[in-house]
Amino acid sequence: MPNITHLDQLDLTKNYSYADYITWQFTDAVELIKGKIMLMSPAPSVEHQRIERKLLLAIGGYLQHKSCEVFPAPFDVRLYDRKKSLLASQDIHTVVQPDLCVICRPELLDAQGCNGAPDWIVEILSKGNSKRELKTKYALYEESGVTEYWLVYPEQRAIHQFVLNAQGVYELKAMYTDDDHAIPFLFPELAIDVTGLFTPVRE
Repeated sequence: MPNITHLDQLDLTKNYSYADYITWQFTDAVELIKGKIMLMSPAPSVEHQRIERKLLLAIGGYLQHKSCEVFPAPFDVRLYDRKKSLLASQDIHTVVQPDLCVICRPELLDAQGCNGAPDWIVEILSKGNSKRELKTKYALYEESGVTEYWLVYPEQRAIHQFVLNAQGVYELKAMYTDDDHAIPFLFPELAIDVTGLFTPVRE
């Protein structure tokens, strides 16, 4: 089998598994959604990266000396229905790279990333990926059992916080804006200053 170094070597109408994904050697950033190849947005904006850095520092600082870990993209997260046990690579058909994810179960971590649902995922929206985050990934994260999911809206300077209820369905727990402190459901002692999150250092 020839090395796969370009997207045009693949049939984008076919379904692929994680076993295929890990053999690809092209530079394009892609995710695998229910077996279908999805091109990721171009390189994130400065604003996106600034917000991600601030969140990473806040969350990472809080989690020091705790059993949970935070990982920024690029970081492969393999997802599947929460009712299933850990799956082998050929049986996994969804691989995503959230902007940030927090994992509290070390057994999900291996050399390739996370095999199963993180406890908390944060996605920072941009014009190029908002539809996917709002619809496709929302359903994926709910189905796979991601307990807490944050959508960060840079243009609106807002955060929407979703938490799984007892029935395994997301509920909108809070909408944070300027002058608020965003408090994770999983870590109620952590308060993130929303105004500071969206304010460049020079302001």
